[in-house]
Amino acid sequence: MNFWSIYQHGFARVAACTGHTVIADPLANAEAVLRQAQACARDGVAVAVFPELGLTGYSIEDLLLQDPVLDEVEQALRNVVAGSADLLPVLVVGAPLRHRHRIYNCAVIVHRGRILGVAPKSYPPNYREFYERRQIASGENERGGTIRVGGVEVPFGIDLLFEAEDVPGLVVHAEICEDMWVPVPPSAEAALAGATVLANLSGSPITVGRAEDRRLLCRAASARCLAAYVYSAAGLGESTTDLSWDGQTMIYENGALLAETDRFASDDQYAVADVDLDLLRQERHRTGTFDDNRRAHAGRTDDFRRVPFRLDAPTADLGLRRRVERFPFVPADADRLALDCYEAYNIQVAGLQQRLSAIGGPKVVIGVSGGLDSTHALIVAARAMDRAGRPRSDILAFTLPGFATSDHTKDNAHKLMNSLGVTAAELDITPTARLMLKEMGHPFAAGEPVYDVTFENVQAGLRTDYLFRLANQRGGIVLGTGDLSELALGWSTYGVGDQMSHYNVNSGVPKTLIQHLIRWVIGSEQFDEETGKTLAAILDTEISPELVPGEEMQSTESKIGPYALHDFTLFHVLRYGFRPSKIAFLAWHAWHEADAGAWPPGFPEAKRVAYDLAEIRRWLEVFCRRFFAFAQFKRSAMPNGPKVSAGGSLSPRGDWRAPSDGNAAAWLRDLGRIDV
Repeated sequence: MNFWSIYQHGFARVAACTGHTVIADPLANAEAVLRQAQACARDGVAVAVFPELGLTGYSIEDLLLQDPVLDEVEQALRNVVAGSADLLPVLVVGAPLRHRHRIYNCAVIVHRGRILGVAPKSYPPNYREFYERRQIASGENERGGTIRVGGVEVPFGIDLLFEAEDVPGLVVHAEICEDMWVPVPPSAEAALAGATVLANLSGSPITVGRAEDRRLLCRAASARCLAAYVYSAAGLGESTTDLSWDGQTMIYENGALLAETDRFASDDQYAVADVDLDLLRQERHRTGTFDDNRRAHAGRTDDFRRVPFRLDAPTADLGLRRRVERFPFVPADADRLALDCYEAYNIQVAGLQQRLSAIGGPKVVIGVSGGLDSTHALIVAARAMDRAGRPRSDILAFTLPGFATSDHTKDNAHKLMNSLGVTAAELDITPTARLMLKEMGHPFAAGEPVYDVTFENVQAGLRTDYLFRLANQRGGIVLGTGDLSELALGWSTYGVGDQMSHYNVNSGVPKTLIQHLIRWVIGSEQFDEETGKTLAAILDTEISPELVPGEEMQSTESKIGPYALHDFTLFHVLRYGFRPSKIAFLAWHAWHEADAGAWPPGFPEAKRVAYDLAEIRRWLEVFCRRFFAFAQFKRSAMPNGPKVSAGGSLSPRGDWRAPSDGNAAAWLRDLGRIDV
């Protein structure tokens, strides 16, 4: 495996091309197609899509019925076919073709010196500015047939799928312009039949607002069909007798915009993106209703014909032409992040409010350490009480200092509890911990500086034990604070420890999102200014369990690795089931250069770091060992809590169901394929 090749990691590079059309001059337009095809080939593109009727111009009107034009279309196609012989991309070219007694508006699929097939437009429009049926026949019922083009008989119909034999998952279908605008487009059936890359060759004159309509339809088609949608509209050179043209191109994948070009350009334009075929396959595997829908329409989808071809994709390093978020749970776009934080916070608040209401309105008992997780759980609880019309004093908040608790975190805990107006108390666990360690015969009780896992878990367990007993005593429930990232890594004390609670509002929130949720709470003024200042101070605190005494603060990330990388891996494992080698490839592109790409708003400059492949691989191995071979028994017994992110949750009753006695062998073997 060449680790650096996109085609080795389940990607296929696609392009949506547009340029200057010459009305009724097929030979000139064929030259333009080949010029862009050659550029796409140099770029490693597998599939290049061109506009509707690109060989003649879409706005040709009755000239479409003139033999000199139609004769030259045949010659132009021969030129394109000949010129494609040594080129990589599958070319999806628009042309009018004579067939039987009519003219059809067609997508001609050309690859390496041959025509693979021809797909006619199903729904030529005849309304408003459109008058296509005057010249064009509908291809709606064209299935199972052939057409003679350039002296060769080739498959003809809307039932054609073009499948790469050597690029798993690359299956192309073509529809034309209006086909996308009808309630049940041909591409929907094609996707059910197996197409993953849906091409739309479009004429589509521009009017105010139409570009957004196209975006909406392309996005919806890609999301609904769990596919890539490649859209190319006609641009400069089309007739402006009564209309104008903007040459819009877009590439969407499963509802996400991967690439687009400027509109109203005066030269050749093409949007290029690397489509993740693995992602589309995984989405279809996981979304069982997709295949249920296929079976419901099997009478049509089972009859699709597959036309095989061999791409012979390059194995060299072509880079990666798609945006990879450093923080997949945290969008870098400011507006999107604000919306995500609003929704995440309110999901947590609503979940807790409903649980308290359903069980008789008990008080909330919570341990507050002065760290991120307990801080966020506390401000969720405070807002839940506000919305329920209950006093915040019904939150019984305890800070429980141990052997290594710093004055800084303890002071922040007290400041936060006081500013929120909750019932606050401090309960020092060290006397009880010393007694337990003494009765166990632990070396620490005899004065030896032994700070092993038992020493740590005695403290973590006592904190939880106290909280549960306090809840018994005072009519409350224990609110959990552990987050999704800790659940993934098993970074919690099982049973009588921070793994357990009556309800956990943070169980669906990854560590990398919590800091942004707190920033959003500050910025949106959910609480008063004093509370905001304390929250800001807590944001600047090192993540630490504070269990081991010493001069240097105990750092969680120095022991188990950066949460930024672990959350990156968690998202791609949980949401898409990607193999470690692919996750490493994506992580390198996201993280290898600190100055490249966007960071989430408000992310501290001092923490904008980079990771090389060796470090990415190192922490990937830690994740695989902990996630697959160790931590599941803790997740199998986790308390209730709301799912927050579309990236998934780890509840055994929800997104993630796995054996507690699994192993990581398959993931580690795949990781071993990476040569750093």
